[in-house]
Amino acid sequence: MERVPEPELMLEEEQARAYAEADFSAPHQMFVDYFREIFGPHLEGVVLDLGCGPADIAVRFAKAFPACQIHGVDGSPAMIKYGKERIEKEGLEARIKLFLGKIPEFELPEHFYDAVIVNSLLHHLPQPEILWETIKKTARGGAAVLVMDLLRPKSPQEARSLVEKYASSEPEILKRDFYHSLLAAYTPPEVRDQLEKTGLFHFEIRVISDRHWIVFGRL
Repeated sequence: MERVPEPELMLEEEQARAYAEADFSAPHQMFVDYFREIFGPHLEGVVLDLGCGPADIAVRFAKAFPACQIHGVDGSPAMIKYGKERIEKEGLEARIKLFLGKIPEFELPEHFYDAVIVNSLLHHLPQPEILWETIKKTARGGAAVLVMDLLRPKSPQEARSLVEKYASSEPEILKRDFYHSLLAAYTPPEVRDQLEKTGLFHFEIRVISDRHWIVFGRL
């Protein structure tokens, strides 16, 4: 199936609220668990969360790695608003800071980060190399990098089946976005080509579910 791009930013208030209220515990905890499995249980320093959304992964990451701080960046003001509400609710304001910004033009307080994490951002970008070049620019040498994103199905029918399997009880706006995100996602061979073109030859890619892949390595 040919890739069908979708909008880069989720700017609608309704979208952001739906994402903030939805149950993404399974894939988001899987993301944190894979980071721990790949890079070990101890992490210190400052972590950059690109495309942090309403900060669910940032909160889970902070709890899993209590010696680190997290800077999250997202281009949607609505997502940042709901993310800050979540962080305050969890009492993690001292350890998680969110910044409004769109890669690659954003500004952050740190020049280089000790780890970079990214979930479901790549398929939103108009040019995929933007993500990989941003990682190279923001991660210090030796930094741990973990990227997770959706896996494009073989057909629209398969995409609809995945939506029904994993989001049948979610609001219509979430089911709509999930379907369009699946159509906009990349395949592992496409991601491998992106990594090679941006000089990240040593990063590994692994399919971890019927709808997710991860890329990981140290800069």
